[in-house]
Amino acid sequence: MSSFPQSRLRRLRHIEALRALVRETRVEVGDLIYPLFVVEGNKIKQEISSMPGICRYSPDLLPKEVEDIAKLGITAVILFGIPKKKDEVGSSAYHPKGVIQQAIRAIKKTTLDLLVVTDVCLCEYTSHGHCGFVVDGYVDNDKTLELLAKTALSHAEAGADIVAPSDMMDGRVRAIRQALDKNGFQNTPILAYAAKYASAFYGPFREAAESAPQFGDRRSYQMDPPNWREALREVEQDIAEGADIVMVKPALPYLDVIRKVRDTFNHPLAAYSVSGEYAMAKAAAQQGWLDEKGIVLEMLTAIKRAGADIIITYYAKEVAKWL
Repeated sequence: MSSFPQSRLRRLRHIEALRALVRETRVEVGDLIYPLFVVEGNKIKQEISSMPGICRYSPDLLPKEVEDIAKLGITAVILFGIPKKKDEVGSSAYHPKGVIQQAIRAIKKTTLDLLVVTDVCLCEYTSHGHCGFVVDGYVDNDKTLELLAKTALSHAEAGADIVAPSDMMDGRVRAIRQALDKNGFQNTPILAYAAKYASAFYGPFREAAESAPQFGDRRSYQMDPPNWREALREVEQDIAEGADIVMVKPALPYLDVIRKVRDTFNHPLAAYSVSGEYAMAKAAAQQGWLDEKGIVLEMLTAIKRAGADIIITYYAKEVAKWL
């Protein structure tokens, strides 16, 4: 290799056209999925205090909102439901007329070519706030599988394009795949939250989705943050059970895990830039401490550079305008 002064790496940096020409990692609008929170009722639009700019919508307002989203070039949304009724078994999650089922149908009545992804979990629907069936204060893995499969199937029947289990129960991808296939939904993909960590970055989401656990925490089923080898085992298991896309959540604090997953597996890889990441950037920008556009694009570039193909981000609409 020639050395300075023959080799001048700055030659390709001194104007933007050159920097763009040799840019190795690009964030594109088509990479992004925008999360939407849906509440039961009519004509409801509620801003979430810990997530400025993010709102809860009733199903009747979704057609206008997704039309605006689609105009920005965003091609997919992921839905999270907040029901009026919660019980110990999360029955509103799989009710044919549940809030998410209503939301899917409302979106699908539009003429938009928009992918509808649905979060498959029970925490928003259970009175105790945990992601499954609780027995003697402990989330019972195997009893939860049937409820998750029923939920995913009800979403597919309502018209969901992709179902995304986020509960972290062992065997749930297989249970969902079997339920979908048995009922004629062989072509409905599963986006598995394969490596979902028990993270402190979820706080604003729990306010938004009203899903904080009423006792204990979720560390007995979500992953321990220090572990990365375990993440590879989780991803491997989900792929073996039929996951079409795998996900690492959160994104920014787990860039090393995203990189490990990308280097190990050839499956499409998603990363969830979670509510805490969004809230920190918003708060710092509102205080004038950081340039919002600059830090957000840098954060998303880092997630793509680490190996993610798809990014779920609350900044999707703003990023679409910036790009």
